[in-house]
Amino acid sequence: MILILGGSGYIGSAYVRYFEKRGIPYRSLSRRDVNYYEPEQLISAIDAHQCEFLINAAGYTGKPNVDACEIHRAECLLGNSVLPGMIRIACEKTKTPWGHVSSGCIYTGTRADGCAFTEMDPPNFCFRTNNSSFYSGSKALGEDCLADSPQTYIWRLRIPFSHIDSPRNYISKLLCYSRLLDVANSISHVDDFVHASYECWTKRVPFGIYHVTNTGHTSTSEVVSLIQKYLHPDRDFRFFENEDEFMRTAAKTPRSNCILDNSKLRATGIDIPDIHTALERALRNWQSST
Repeated sequence: MILILGGSGYIGSAYVRYFEKRGIPYRSLSRRDVNYYEPEQLISAIDAHQCEFLINAAGYTGKPNVDACEIHRAECLLGNSVLPGMIRIACEKTKTPWGHVSSGCIYTGTRADGCAFTEMDPPNFCFRTNNSSFYSGSKALGEDCLADSPQTYIWRLRIPFSHIDSPRNYISKLLCYSRLLDVANSISHVDDFVHASYECWTKRVPFGIYHVTNTGHTSTSEVVSLIQKYLHPDRDFRFFENEDEFMRTAAKTPRSNCILDNSKLRATGIDIPDIHTALERALRNWQSST
């Protein structure tokens, strides 16, 4: 039995769809079922369901975006920094292997040599570097709580998107914003992320940190060109002149824009599609909510 925490969220619900489609036994535990912050309650649930593997997709992202985390700091710290440590306690006491959905937003830019960040690189967009958003800092702290945690996967997600229109979908966001910032990023197709992360468990690859992003990277303008090609050929997208203008007129906190290296994941034999293939697949199969 697989247990999912945060199964009603954007990523958690993707795990639910994945397991249901494949007939994989699972149970999504809501906060009404279990107080996530009480290890003893989690231990009871793990034992009661004879849990083989646990997935934590719960956390605090802020709505409509990470700017909200600058206001709701207590909730952000609780969901992203404290919760992973509580789950670790429960899983270690029950000797339950588990996976934690983290974020690549703890980086910004590229390495000093111009290469993509690997899992060995320390975060450069966090509280320690004093240049991050509160959200990114809280996610890095959550990973600190899991340092040297046995039988634990840390899966770093980056700017999720899919073919299903949603306020959390990167493509949907680009369609809604009046102006865009043209930056380079690694991004993750939600379904590819769920499949690859779960395969870490089914293939019993070594525990540790993995960048679960589609291979390669893209830019805002490149994604916009694909949106025009497949969805809105007559849509005119406007861009900020630079990041300074974006920060001055549209944002309350710095944003993480970074490129991650996923070769550690691919070296395990887990296949994850090229970013351009994934983007075109999502746009060809686009399901609008309107």
